[in-house]
Amino acid sequence: MNVIIVGGGKVGAYLTSLLQGGGHQVKLIEIRTHQLERLACDLPKEVLISGSGTDPEVLEAAGIRSADVLAVVTGADEINLVAATIARLEYQVPRILARIKNPKNAWLFTPEMGVDVALNQAELMATLVAEEMSVGDMMTLLKLNQGQFSLVEEKVHPSSRAVGKMVRELGLPTESVLVAIIRNGQLLIPHGDTRLLPADEVLAIIHAADLQDLAKILGPDH
Repeated sequence: MNVIIVGGGKVGAYLTSLLQGGGHQVKLIEIRTHQLERLACDLPKEVLISGSGTDPEVLEAAGIRSADVLAVVTGADEINLVAATIARLEYQVPRILARIKNPKNAWLFTPEMGVDVALNQAELMATLVAEEMSVGDMMTLLKLNQGQFSLVEEKVHPSSRAVGKMVRELGLPTESVLVAIIRNGQLLIPHGDTRLLPADEVLAIIHAADLQDLAKILGPDH
């Protein structure tokens, strides 16, 4: 996959390294000379492109016409939005991700402006904190479908009403599914007649609105 990253700060540098390690073709655009010098110590020079991510000539030098993904992760929302819009309207890049620095600007980062996925760090952190406070010991492992669904993990409490019940007897929320059970270090694929035991680690995909209902099923029976 051909990926172009705009912004050579900590986020962009780490993302570049991670994607390169995964075998992807990556170009990193950075305008600051001193930052390029630092990046050159850790990344191959052929990966680095000097210039602005809002400059069409720089984007073309990075291979924008054959890019599968553009990730705009500078610390300036206006640059991120302009670069995303140019990439979509001028070059029809199939997939565009953009970082949002200031949450007040989130309303601008829409598909109409060229942004497929808006990474609002403040909102994600606030949501995760709120979820951790409201669903007890449940851990969110992954956000899916722009945060509407989550892959979560929770251990079955010894006093839970779920202990000894088969999966089909649990009364799980409609928009949820148990995808795995880890028991004594072994991963089990749950079926309708699988019985839950104390300390089973349950992995489930569930809609955000149903997190507390699942927590009540697997947690202590008050």
